[in-house]
Amino acid sequence: MAGIYIHIPFCKRKCRYCDFVSFPDFAHEDIYFVALISEMRRYASLMRGRRFDTVFIGGGTPTVLKPGRLKALLTEAKRCFDIAGDAEITCEANPESASDEKLGELIEAGANRLSLGLQSADAAVLETIGRIHTPDDFLKAVSATRSAGFSNINADVMHGLPGQTAESYLDTLRLVTDLELPHISSYSLILEEGTPMFGAVSKGELALPSPDEVADMEDAGFEFLDGKGYERYEISNFAMPGFECRHNLNYWDNGEYLGLGLNSHSALRLKGEWTRFHNTERLNEYVKELGEGKLPVRDTQKIERGEEMFETVMLGLRKTAGILRADFERRFGVDPVEHYAPAVTELELDGMLEVTEERLFLTKHGLDFQNEALIKFMEQ
Repeated sequence: MAGIYIHIPFCKRKCRYCDFVSFPDFAHEDIYFVALISEMRRYASLMRGRRFDTVFIGGGTPTVLKPGRLKALLTEAKRCFDIAGDAEITCEANPESASDEKLGELIEAGANRLSLGLQSADAAVLETIGRIHTPDDFLKAVSATRSAGFSNINADVMHGLPGQTAESYLDTLRLVTDLELPHISSYSLILEEGTPMFGAVSKGELALPSPDEVADMEDAGFEFLDGKGYERYEISNFAMPGFECRHNLNYWDNGEYLGLGLNSHSALRLKGEWTRFHNTERLNEYVKELGEGKLPVRDTQKIERGEEMFETVMLGLRKTAGILRADFERRFGVDPVEHYAPAVTELELDGMLEVTEERLFLTKHGLDFQNEALIKFMEQ
């Protein structure tokens, strides 16, 4: 399985917690779009013989692009790459930009999954974190998305936000579950240095919930989702049966993916070697180098077998189903339980890991303290 990620770095306003490579300036949209199409064409021959099962357009906010561009983007991707007929094709959107025109354009181009950013159903919290939509805008966007023809819809929500309580987080989850959306991604806020929110918290202008409050919030929310029939299949992701995000599952299986656009990351097996690289995060360099017929690639790394094995464990244990031992053995020629025997034994005794004949996976306690569990594998 392999996926394509396409980065659109534009948004109407940057959220106060966001440290992604994105900016609320559309002055360079035209030249960026030309460069992005050029990058696809540069990779077309290099990716020949490789089939892609998923496409994910993220950002930024892809739906802020000029009319016709999302369709042109997907049309070009299908021309340049071998994209499976049943591929999962996702586009991110924010409620205020999910217009009938853009949604219809995506459906016409073959998109079949939409990821809507809600974050919170509390209007005051939305204002505090710098969102420019209201809860009502989200309701209208869901209605428009369904009217356009999307049935596979994800809602992004967050917990641990300033001004958020366990009850307001549960209200957010009630909203999305009452809408019967088949997929929910619920992320805990990570305060990143350099963001406006980091500065406000550092100065005492904003207060975050305590770690204990965040943990209680998470436990209550995840228990609520379980009661509504949503399966937690990854640390932060929940789905009704059959609606798991295939693109993200490929990441967690340490599968191949090609990143296109500013600061996009790739992982591919090239000439038999597991290879990682990423594009420049500077817009002027990205546009200039593609204009000169070059790929704007940075930091190419040939990953040694041992590191590739650890990455496969690290990513695979994010899934509640864990790692299939047979898949790991096919890839590396060794059983992970035998190869990592000391770590496996210690984590089993600590109640953080379970092992069956088919797989190894973290318990709920292990998922809550995943970093501590992974250190045991890293030490080997």
